[in-house]
Amino acid sequence: MRLNKTYWRAIRRYFLVFTAIAFLPLALVYLVRNEQIYKIKGYEASKVKDHFTDQSFRYPVMLLGKNKDLTIAATGNSKKKFSKYDKYINETHLPLIPDEAIQSLSESDMLKVERRMERRRKFLAEKCSEMGLDVVGNDSWHKPNPWEFLVNKRHHIIWCNVFKAASSSWMYNFNVLAGYSPEFLRKTKEIFLHLARERYPRVTLDELHEAQNNSVTFLIARHPFERLLSAYRDKFVYAIPHSLHDKFGRKIVRTYRKKSQQLRPPKYPTFQEFVRWLLDQIKHDNYLDMHFVSYTRFCTPCLIHFDVILKFETLEEDQLYLIEKTGLKQIIAPEWQNPGKGKNTLDLLQQFYSKLTRTELDGLYDYYRYDFELFNYSATSYFNIARSNEMDIPEEQPVMLLGKPPAP
Repeated sequence: MRLNKTYWRAIRRYFLVFTAIAFLPLALVYLVRNEQIYKIKGYEASKVKDHFTDQSFRYPVMLLGKNKDLTIAATGNSKKKFSKYDKYINETHLPLIPDEAIQSLSESDMLKVERRMERRRKFLAEKCSEMGLDVVGNDSWHKPNPWEFLVNKRHHIIWCNVFKAASSSWMYNFNVLAGYSPEFLRKTKEIFLHLARERYPRVTLDELHEAQNNSVTFLIARHPFERLLSAYRDKFVYAIPHSLHDKFGRKIVRTYRKKSQQLRPPKYPTFQEFVRWLLDQIKHDNYLDMHFVSYTRFCTPCLIHFDVILKFETLEEDQLYLIEKTGLKQIIAPEWQNPGKGKNTLDLLQQFYSKLTRTELDGLYDYYRYDFELFNYSATSYFNIARSNEMDIPEEQPVMLLGKPPAP
């Protein structure tokens, strides 16, 4: 009986060892897969830097699983594969907005906005020349980046998607133009960007230039510090529990908060902790989440021509102008997919930015300087409320309100 017990224990031990060895490769594949997805979705990838010489690989693009079609687009292979979203596409029957619901500008307003666009294009060109950004070079500020453009050849409209600058609204519109029905877009839980990339493959610089010959190319600019705060609140303060942003925020807390205070609220990083993390990524030239990266670097507007430059401050009128100019007023309309969530009041801005030191604000301004310069934004009111050093203003002390911003 004793021999039998020893015999069966040995068999069980060998079985467990064999099972562990057999499943080890699967476990490694699982870990690698998760790590790559972690990088793709815009989280910290401290060892992945933006040193890709081939523009088609400007950002990490090792897409796996359900996004395998995007890998084909990213590598320049335009061969279309079957997509699970194809059944929701009907390009021949685009939804039409009823005549009574169409929004439009008067002839005089169209002329006024056209002059505004001329001033913005001229200002941008002068600043690009002044700062030497209109000369092609080897760094990412001087390489034209077609990677982030969505090109709709059928309707002759091209957009560089600046995240946190009405991006959800225009991603919705571009999905409608791609043939997705509004009903599907209202009900689906799929990420709009994933849907769009199924219909708008990445393009090369030559392909972008060719499409621009008979298209309107546009971007939407927003005050860099407003955009940054909006991205922070969206991705960390309002992160879905247990999501990747939530987990990543906790990692920032563990790294940048004193150990004795890590169990205290909030569980997400404070704005100052987030800024310190961001400045470290910039300092070490690490990959930045697309929501935080400078949009001068993202869209390279000094190297790629833009016909229409919309601004957040005049967005309602600018959008109507763009839709009228592209002849799409019966198909799309100005949309606000995140009403209220993306708008930062003066109270919110002073509440968050008054917690930063002058050194931290200097660091942010230095990185976003081209966004400020090229699109005529000022940071003066933010520097007026920055802390000169760590001891100037206790954490709980209220600070003065920002003054009114200059008229756009």
